[in-house]
Amino acid sequence: MTEEKNMQEIASTVEYNDDNIRHLSDMEHVRTRPGMYIGRLGDGSHPEDGIYVLLKEVIDNSIDEFKMQAGKKIEINIDENLKVSVRDYGRGIPQGKLVEAVSVLNTGGKYDSKAFKKSVGLNGVGVKAVNALSAHFTVESYREGKVRKLTFEKGVLQTDTTDDWSGETGTFIAFEPDDTKFVGYRFKSEFVETMLRNYTYLNTGLAIIYNGERILSRNGLVDLLNDRMTTEGLYPIVHLIGEDIEIAFTHTSQYGEEYYSFVNGQNTIQGGTHQSAFKEHIARTIKEYFNKNFEYNDIRNGLVAAVAINVEEPMFESQTKIKLGSLYMSPGGVSVNKYIGDFIGTQVDNYLHKNTDIANVILQKVQESERERKALAGITKLARERAKKANLHNRKLRDCRFHLNDVKGDHQEESCIFITEGDSASGSITKSRDVNTQAVFSLRGKPLNSYGLTKKVVYENEEFNLLQAALNIEDGLEGLRYNKVIVATDADVDGMHIRLLMITFFLQFFPDLIKKGHVYILQTPLFRVRNRKKGEYNTIYCYSEEERLAAIEKSQPNPEITRFKGLGEISPDEFRNFIGADMRLEPVTLRKNDLVNELLAFYMGKNTMERQGFIIDNLVVEEDIEKDLQKDLNNRKTV
Repeated sequence: MTEEKNMQEIASTVEYNDDNIRHLSDMEHVRTRPGMYIGRLGDGSHPEDGIYVLLKEVIDNSIDEFKMQAGKKIEINIDENLKVSVRDYGRGIPQGKLVEAVSVLNTGGKYDSKAFKKSVGLNGVGVKAVNALSAHFTVESYREGKVRKLTFEKGVLQTDTTDDWSGETGTFIAFEPDDTKFVGYRFKSEFVETMLRNYTYLNTGLAIIYNGERILSRNGLVDLLNDRMTTEGLYPIVHLIGEDIEIAFTHTSQYGEEYYSFVNGQNTIQGGTHQSAFKEHIARTIKEYFNKNFEYNDIRNGLVAAVAINVEEPMFESQTKIKLGSLYMSPGGVSVNKYIGDFIGTQVDNYLHKNTDIANVILQKVQESERERKALAGITKLARERAKKANLHNRKLRDCRFHLNDVKGDHQEESCIFITEGDSASGSITKSRDVNTQAVFSLRGKPLNSYGLTKKVVYENEEFNLLQAALNIEDGLEGLRYNKVIVATDADVDGMHIRLLMITFFLQFFPDLIKKGHVYILQTPLFRVRNRKKGEYNTIYCYSEEERLAAIEKSQPNPEITRFKGLGEISPDEFRNFIGADMRLEPVTLRKNDLVNELLAFYMGKNTMERQGFIIDNLVVEEDIEKDLQKDLNNRKTV
């Protein structure tokens, strides 16, 4: 009753009248609630950050022009990783409605499915969100001998001019994201290039010119798999194309499954109904072809595949369009599951009958996976029981409330888990973390070097077994409990070694965890430089020697310099600064040209003497660093 009375008292003191009712213009609403339109904001350090959504929204319109056979080239420039321009050679936005097309929500030319039957941008939102969230936005439409140009600032129209035009038709859009929304943002070329290559894989014949470099694809999804696979295929990539569907797949010797899925040219990073249908029917078709009682997981183990479909009026589970929710290929039409199932059931079966040599390779791979699974059957059962008991007693995992309370929704993207070593380090992180979204997994000593070992070690080794259970990735990434898996170790030789051992583990058994951008290294400061000013400390945290020198220059004479040798040395109060909103994370990436197998073989293999020689030749002694630091401090005191 006391709580209810307090609430009533609070309500009685808060005014609620006509002045509290506000109407926001379209542009104001986007700026006030950007998450509704582009998902996350971010600074560009993650491929799903908002600035890449802005870029994608602009390019999507140009892609739709290409799909309508209007313009085969798109020119994209990003100046100093800050300012973007996109020029296509399509039909140009109708000039009479140009203002509405870029600034009034729910306005667009794609509601009529006859004009844009299978388009990505159907909701009349995309470019308007770009306009509203840009400090500067320009659009030019070239058509019918005229060019109309509009300029905006933060969604507000500044200029509107029309002139004669004798050049090629099309649309030009330039924008500079608002750095008050995307604080400290920078476009990363590697993320941009991945996005652009995805467009070309799905639109063969389209040329994208990115900062002067020509990007195109002639073989569609085959090119995608060849560019993304880090392990050689066991047989040539199978490539099948039908009306509104294209698939490509092969098996590799790697563990797990790896999928790339698309809808109307949109990369659905989180999959959806089409990817689920592909997984189900590719396994079913192969099983029925061999007429053996194979398990689906054995059939799909090592499978690397891509699937692309075109859907009329697609429905996505969010505005960022990274997961398909459509159940049907068109309103009132055949289901996505049946359409994909019928195609795979016919075309893949026909292919296997015509290419029995490839069918035999698949059979050998499936039988190998089956033998390994059966050999592990007893071990895996005991391992799962141990992991369950460990989780019940909370021995290794300090989970976040998001999972403890089985909460669904937006927090999944925010959730992360820190993998750390030692009681002091895990204790500091546990006391400093956001208990709602940040979990901690504590390693006991250095992990095992898993290079060259079979998946049996994942179940026999307690650390790996419990980590696999904590992440919930035994059966694939669909069950991944945390969006970010963060390796948090000391910034010394031992810490670096533990990082390498953990990355080796993921590369060996869960490479897709890295390929999909889920694994990160936590950057913690090496130095703290501070001076007492007016009774308070002016503190600068430095993550490199260069930052330390710069901080000393900014400080008064005789600064106090502390070198952090381990995470456990950092107090929980200070640690909050390093795992909060400004947390520095270095993504672990995996690409074909990284030569991962060669690197692992050299650094983690049995070539002990060769590696020893390399270490001696490149050794940096810890004591030498300390001497240099002390020498620098003494010189400053002398001055």
